[in-house]
Amino acid sequence: MYVCLCNGITESDVREAGRSGIVMPCQLKSEFGLKRSGCCGRCAKNIDAFVEIAVQGASVPCPSMSDR
Repeated sequence: MYVCLCNGITESDVREAGRSGIVMPCQLKSEFGLKRSGCCGRCAKNIDAFVEIAVQGASVPCPSMSDR
């Protein structure tokens, strides 16, 4: 599901960022270029949702690692 239509960011993108250790609001804003010109800014205002998704991604083990 898309969490930012302006930038085409999906929940999967945010989870992947979380797996890379990007979970803080300022990190997520920088990673995805939130609040750039041409963006409505709604996603930056709702950054808590991004943080929640990223933290969930960070806590889920990578499937390739669990197969070993």
